[in-house]
Amino acid sequence: MEAQKDSLKMNHVKEFWSLMKGANPPKLIFFLAVFLGIVETGAGLVVPLFTRSLVDQLAQSALELSVILLLVLAFIAQTISSGFSYYLMTYIGEYIVASIRKRVWNHIIHLPIPYFDEHESGETMSRVSQDTTTVKTLITQHLITFFTGIISIIGAVTILLIIDWKMTLIMITSVPIAILVIMPLGQKMYKISKATQDEMATFTANLGRVLADIRLVKAYHAENTETEKGNKGIQHLFQYGLKEARILAVISPFMTFIMMLVLVVLIGYGGVRVASGALSAGSLVAIIIYMFQIVVPFSQMATFFTAFQKAMGATERIQGILSTEQEPTSLPSEVENAAEPIIFQDLSFAYKENEPVLKNVSFVAPPGKTTAFVGPSGSGKTTLFALLERFYQASAGEILLGYKNIQQFNLTSWRSQIGYVSQESPIMSGTIRDNITYGVNREVTEDEVIEAARLANALEFIERLPHGFETEVGERGIKLSGGQRQRIAIARALMKDPKILLLDEATSNLDSASEELVQKALQHLMKGRTTLVIAHRLSTVVDADQIIVLEQGEITGVGTHQELLQSHELYQKLAAQQLKNERFVEQTN
Repeated sequence: MEAQKDSLKMNHVKEFWSLMKGANPPKLIFFLAVFLGIVETGAGLVVPLFTRSLVDQLAQSALELSVILLLVLAFIAQTISSGFSYYLMTYIGEYIVASIRKRVWNHIIHLPIPYFDEHESGETMSRVSQDTTTVKTLITQHLITFFTGIISIIGAVTILLIIDWKMTLIMITSVPIAILVIMPLGQKMYKISKATQDEMATFTANLGRVLADIRLVKAYHAENTETEKGNKGIQHLFQYGLKEARILAVISPFMTFIMMLVLVVLIGYGGVRVASGALSAGSLVAIIIYMFQIVVPFSQMATFFTAFQKAMGATERIQGILSTEQEPTSLPSEVENAAEPIIFQDLSFAYKENEPVLKNVSFVAPPGKTTAFVGPSGSGKTTLFALLERFYQASAGEILLGYKNIQQFNLTSWRSQIGYVSQESPIMSGTIRDNITYGVNREVTEDEVIEAARLANALEFIERLPHGFETEVGERGIKLSGGQRQRIAIARALMKDPKILLLDEATSNLDSASEELVQKALQHLMKGRTTLVIAHRLSTVVDADQIIVLEQGEITGVGTHQELLQSHELYQKLAAQQLKNERFVEQTN
């Protein structure tokens, strides 16, 4: 059991160092930071020796200027090397965490949809923000002090044994008590780190925006856009971390200098009053100072091991994400002609094993025509769309474009052919213009944006707004009505100019006035495109070129509205339930 635990710990350490190597930190700066840390420790170790000489000389009234100068130089060397060492180590920590964040963010944005189905967005966000911060804390605040602390303890104990081994043994027994007194001082570090929370909150909000609407990102192949936005946020955190480092690089050594100066003054003053004996007054002062140089590193080591354990857990979670397989975006095959029939051939799918959602589904969606899907909720209509967009992979069967399996196409190229408008089309926080041009990876002219809004029947309400296209829509488009959001989504699809159009009950949640405007906009959008429609209201699809009836994951009917009305029992029932709708009656006559 113990061997297994040791093996697990070694694996965690290997994962941690693997993560550090992957960040490729600047080695020259790292070695310089370590060297300056050793210089700081060495200067700290000689200070008590110069203090001893100073006290003894004061006691004998034989003060030499050289001792004072050496003491001042030691203080200056310790202060300067400490400041630079802290700043450089913090720079390395910020560099590493920025590199890890970019790597994790770029990986997350290309993960498949099933990953997001299984993991809460907040959990994923914490991997990028909190876990990477935990690793940064270990590097910047604990790693260098751990190694220099060991040097300080070994050096101090060695010198103390030379000065007086009996006093050394007595002092060492008091270390645990001293640690209990000094440990509360570590809580002050919390106040220092809290200053970064506001900036982190902004970064996390951006993560939440993207992860909450990851389907929109993928449907409009905007991974590169979101990667750039995320990298900018990471860069801001990097710069903010350096600002924090510059402040702490002044405060930390300054406080150390003040503490040591007070100790020297007090001990120097007390040494004058110490009577001569087996131990000189200067030696006693040196022993007391060395005691602090042992106790403080011990307390820092206790903090280090706590931070190290946290960093190991954070590393394990980060590596868990990085080891998750991404979507296959590197396939070379491009979509040359999307105006070909889409063939669903013996398609089966299950989200969970032994719980099939689709069973041997086969049909052909003719190019440039409209194919509608009707049927009870849970019959697999939306799942068909998800498989077509390659959010999931079929359990059996295949989807073909012409005679080529869509899995053979480059994912970005394939999704660039598809426009998607759902019953609650996602709207990103930002301006109306941002939402209309979302995912368009080219320069967009003002005329194009206006034309897309006009065709989507959105231009009129946009122009009435005080800021027009620059109007902020609020988080998830909260400042817009349902109909306005739908028309913005249609304008976005028009701007993308897809060859394949997916409409998922795009008018089911609208009032009659909004529905009419959206229906007109959809008619513009559907022209000349291979359109697949999920219908909640039969009145919206009576003119479809073919209607497919799905029941419990199986196709039970294919035909036009009139053909199904005459031959399909379920379709007849659905039609009968909606006969009170006058528009439906007019369309069926």
